[in-house]
Amino acid sequence: MGGAAAALDYDAELMLRVKEGDGASFGLLLEKHRSAVIHFLYRMVQNHAVAEELAQEVFLRVYRSRSTYEPTAKFTTWLFRIATHLALNALRDGKNERGQESLDGSVAELPVRQISDAAPTVEQSMVYRARLEEVRRAVSLLPEKQRAAVLMHKYEEMEYSQIAKVLGCSESAVKSLLFRAYETLRARLAHMA
Repeated sequence: MGGAAAALDYDAELMLRVKEGDGASFGLLLEKHRSAVIHFLYRMVQNHAVAEELAQEVFLRVYRSRSTYEPTAKFTTWLFRIATHLALNALRDGKNERGQESLDGSVAELPVRQISDAAPTVEQSMVYRARLEEVRRAVSLLPEKQRAAVLMHKYEEMEYSQIAKVLGCSESAVKSLLFRAYETLRARLAHMA
């Protein structure tokens, strides 16, 4: 567990190789994190096309920053700081043009991580999708910073310290954001319990 080599995560090592001009390492980082970044951005902006566009911009910024990159935090913390910044800017600029896309049958294209061990019945699938959509809608109605904190905490499984670095606030502020967000979600989703 000790030593400087152990302190540097594999992604940061890859990024340092990118800094030295290794394009293949950038490809590995892109392949490894693209899906998670798109999922995160989609949950933030609620528009798949905008999420894809923003993800491209995230990785473009990562690549452009290669010469100044320093592994002062986990690579994913740095990556999600860029993604969060772009998502919040897109929301402020009204770039997401939020509509009720979920009502027209596009639920199937929503990014969902599913592990199936037995084929659910059609009714179970419909109930699951309806509940999932209701949770997504409740999360999407949270204030932007609360939404970002919840998505990083629950979906990306980031620690308070990482979320604090991404959002540029203290760990206690993150705990407060999450507490308020989860209280709101509990109230909005109480009927599902």
